[in-house]
Amino acid sequence: MIQPTASFKENLQLIPSIEGTDGIELLDTSGRVTARIDNIPGKQGSLAVYQYLAQTFETLDAEAASHGLAVFAEHTEDARNRPGAHPNIDLLLEIIGGGAPLTVRVVTK
Repeated sequence: MIQPTASFKENLQLIPSIEGTDGIELLDTSGRVTARIDNIPGKQGSLAVYQYLAQTFETLDAEAASHGLAVFAEHTEDARNRPGAHPNIDLLLEIIGGGAPLTVRVVTK
């Protein structure tokens, strides 16, 4: 597990590459896909964080979500101040706020 810095850009350098990853799917407790993050420009940072969380934690629960928010660094405060601006961070905030844990499924090419 990495020790996140205060910089999202620096944190991305500390986590595994998303090369070969097509995206991730987030599954609820019944196994239904509730969200997907694709490997496309503008989403690659979130994809990298979620893939890293899947590799580090068994389930995307409050502990994993808290760590994910630390990895998102300065973007986390912006998401708290502007709900909806960062939906992938909002999802982690929901889990910390008592939302059900999710499972992350990595989709490879």
